[in-house]
Amino acid sequence: MFRKEDGEETGEARARLERGLRTLARRGGLPADMSIKLLDSHFADALMALMALVLERNEVVNLTAVTEPVEFAELQLLDSLAPAGLPALSRARAVVDVGAGAGFPGLPLALLCPEKEFLLIDSLGKRVDFMAQAAEALSMGNVRTLHARAEAAGHDARLREGFDLALCRAVAQLPVVLEYCLPLVRTGGNLLAYKTVRAGGEIEGSLVAREMLGAARDVEIFAYPDLLPGRAHALYIVRKEGGTPVKYPRREGVPSKVPL
Repeated sequence: MFRKEDGEETGEARARLERGLRTLARRGGLPADMSIKLLDSHFADALMALMALVLERNEVVNLTAVTEPVEFAELQLLDSLAPAGLPALSRARAVVDVGAGAGFPGLPLALLCPEKEFLLIDSLGKRVDFMAQAAEALSMGNVRTLHARAEAAGHDARLREGFDLALCRAVAQLPVVLEYCLPLVRTGGNLLAYKTVRAGGEIEGSLVAREMLGAARDVEIFAYPDLLPGRAHALYIVRKEGGTPVKYPRREGVPSKVPL
């Protein structure tokens, strides 16, 4: 049954979403077409429709712990869109989201960038089924889904080193994320790991993993307090400079139990 407060919460979420989209549209260096897209009411409509799909399905399948609409707009929709305008995203044509869960960040970014091809990978079949259904419902022809563990995907010859950009959000510590993702990224491509500014110790702790997996020594941190005030969220940008040895990723479960 529809409650008055449900409509009020949805309206507040829409207002919060639109404020965030305006913030993104003001970023320096943002391509003109992306800025226009961020301000287009149809884009906000699509994001709100995605939220509705997630929250409806979440009543029967555990997709997300974030169920309050305003918080959802911030932590799922706007946070997913944080890479908007970054060169790592702008230059990419093939993007893979590893451990995509309910489709974040992959689905919002695929809505923003219809010219790019997205593959969303998750190890839980019910989540993969939802992502595929959501992409179809929103007419997202640039989205494919795959039910697989990251360790298996990294050894699939059809996928290995086949992407310009890997995305990974709320999955694991950085050394583990590197082993999951870098085998899928071609030389010259990038990994965007969604983290927090306070997780900076993971950079030092991942030096060995970066050296072993073909990544650059330096990691760029891109914080966005203007988009999510008080949240201290950040993107860790890791460039891949060389090939990943064929033995990586290691067999299922090992990267998380024995990080590099």
